[in-house]
Amino acid sequence: MTGTSTSASPLVGRTLRELAGSPLEVLGLGSSLRTRLGRMGLHSVLDLLSHYPRRYHDRTRRAAIAALPVGEEATVVGEVRSVRARPTRTRRALVEATVEDATGRVQLVFFNQPWRRHQLEPGTEVAVHGRCELFRGQRRLTNPVVDVLGRPGAVRTGVIVPIYPQSGVAEVSSWEIQAAVARALEWAGTIAEVLPPALRADLRVIDRPTAYRWVHRPADLEQARQARRRLRFDEFLRMQVGLVARKRALAARVVGIAHPAPGPLSARWRAGLGFALTDDQETAIAEIAADLAAASPMHRLLQGEVGSGKTMVAAAAIVLVVEGGRQAAVMAPTEVLAEQLHRVVRATFEGLEVDAPDTLTGRRPLEVALLTQRTGAAERRRIEAGLADGSVHVVVGTHALLYGEVPFRALGLVVIDEQHRFGVEQRALLRDRARGPVPDVLVMTATPIPRTAAMLVYGDLDRSELRHVPPGRQPVTTVVVPPDPPARDAAYERLRAEVAAGRQAYVICPLVEGSERVVAKAVTAEFERLGAGPLAGLRLGLLHGQLPGEEKDRVMEAFRAGELDVLVATTVVEVGVDVPNATVMVIEDAERFGLSQLHQLRGRVGRGRHPAWCFLFADPTTPTARARMDAMVSSSDGFELAERDLEIRGAGEVFGERQAGIGDLKLGRLPRDVRYVEYARRTAERLLDGDPDLAAHRGLAEEVEDLLGDAVEFLFKS
Repeated sequence: MTGTSTSASPLVGRTLRELAGSPLEVLGLGSSLRTRLGRMGLHSVLDLLSHYPRRYHDRTRRAAIAALPVGEEATVVGEVRSVRARPTRTRRALVEATVEDATGRVQLVFFNQPWRRHQLEPGTEVAVHGRCELFRGQRRLTNPVVDVLGRPGAVRTGVIVPIYPQSGVAEVSSWEIQAAVARALEWAGTIAEVLPPALRADLRVIDRPTAYRWVHRPADLEQARQARRRLRFDEFLRMQVGLVARKRALAARVVGIAHPAPGPLSARWRAGLGFALTDDQETAIAEIAADLAAASPMHRLLQGEVGSGKTMVAAAAIVLVVEGGRQAAVMAPTEVLAEQLHRVVRATFEGLEVDAPDTLTGRRPLEVALLTQRTGAAERRRIEAGLADGSVHVVVGTHALLYGEVPFRALGLVVIDEQHRFGVEQRALLRDRARGPVPDVLVMTATPIPRTAAMLVYGDLDRSELRHVPPGRQPVTTVVVPPDPPARDAAYERLRAEVAAGRQAYVICPLVEGSERVVAKAVTAEFERLGAGPLAGLRLGLLHGQLPGEEKDRVMEAFRAGELDVLVATTVVEVGVDVPNATVMVIEDAERFGLSQLHQLRGRVGRGRHPAWCFLFADPTTPTARARMDAMVSSSDGFELAERDLEIRGAGEVFGERQAGIGDLKLGRLPRDVRYVEYARRTAERLLDGDPDLAAHRGLAEEVEDLLGDAVEFLFKS
């Protein structure tokens, strides 16, 4: 990009906010159609105009039915001549239709799709894609893809036909959406442009009014491509402007804590470790120390491979903060993980003492306390008193620490484990809880986030990465085990052999839909089946979310102590649980789990000095499930798997609706659109460099506020 001016002209036309506030009634659509569109989530004019075609049919490139190559896939266009539905001998629904063009006919056959009878009304023009076969001398397509191009008797004009995503439940046809969109474009007239001409020229994108016309009614496929390019860029730009503005505002307007450089306490901690930190850890610690020394609050994301030593990096930050006379809070998403973190953090600080002028010796031990819902009343009072007077230096707990009235004397650092479960709203609440200067925030995740996705979702955070694991970690052999008894028996034999050699194993039970009580019942049943069958004679332990806290502790301690051979559990052991002696992980119904979750579970083994195995008991029947299993076998790199997960599932599935803005990605897709994310980031920085409050770009500011809500609304009050 050049340094061209980005000053904006006054808005002309209808804004996206105005279109979003205009119900479909303004278009004069019938109540039946409006109801059916509503079932598809289309309630406003903007909803309709943002319901983009999923593909386009070029009528100039139709294949002749008579020339359909047998045994190959092809697309033909024709008119439905007849359709009938009948049951088969096995009572499955069967729909047969005949499609004809000027050269011949082809039979269509659909199994278990009774709704096709109503879709394929005689006289309807359709585009049909499928594999052609010969059946009793006739060409036939079985369960082909069908796009309805025009209703019976309609005047068919135009060369490029947009094909819209449809809802089978709503029973809305593509041509009905075409007609409704045409009304919306006519009603909307000119749609307001929010980017100045010079910036559009630099970006080589068309103007927005043209983009909305061309995406729905292109004269050729190049117009459709240009329209989607502009609208895709707009999706990423809105998110990046909000993230960059929020990051800059926090740095400029919020008073933080300038912590001193590492001193004797940090040196004593390092000397007592007994092992060398990796280069990645040293780099991350240096980045964090530089952030802590600055006057503005740190907001850093530390992401790392399973077992890469994130907790030691966090410990280095905690020691530095405590050395400067401040306190630290460490938060985990579950009580099991909080207890695990407390155990590790307390162990790493064993024997360390801090200056304490109010004591006889002038020193006191660095105290690490655990505060959860299971903490007794007397112990809670003692901890809270210690936090209030500064004698408790570090408190470990769940995210519930945010919502109580825990009285810190001088909170200087908050460490949040498993960032993907801890959103922007909680981080904002954390800032609001601070009395005086805002504490520094270090958020950690063992679920690596692809670089482009991190730019998109966590663009308000700086990032450090731990890509290498400390020496001594063993490789894990991953095997997909199909649902046949000999293969399963072989996996259980490997498990038994490892137990006989003195090692331990996990069996993770399948995901079960329903309440925690339903899950507990299913896991208990599997525990009993294994104990009476494949794992009879072994010492089994049971762990799930419905167990009382004391029972969870007892089971985990017994497993850590080697008193149990196999832990049968839910995904409560997904992250944080560290038993180096465990060398076998069996995951039942593995195809039900997400890729990052499978990688996390696999990371529970191979943590000691013995080789390890991960058996994925799976019957993958969908392309997505097969892709996940293939990825797990082919790679043990969490960052690579994160990219694969993004390709397989898409950003909306990976990050969920709770991450504001992800649901706005209608055309954008990661990691395919990495260039768009990067361009959008640079454009956002450029716009905000010259116009920090977007005073000259009020239309864009309005769109960002509507996308990200109250979290950014305060940024653009000029």
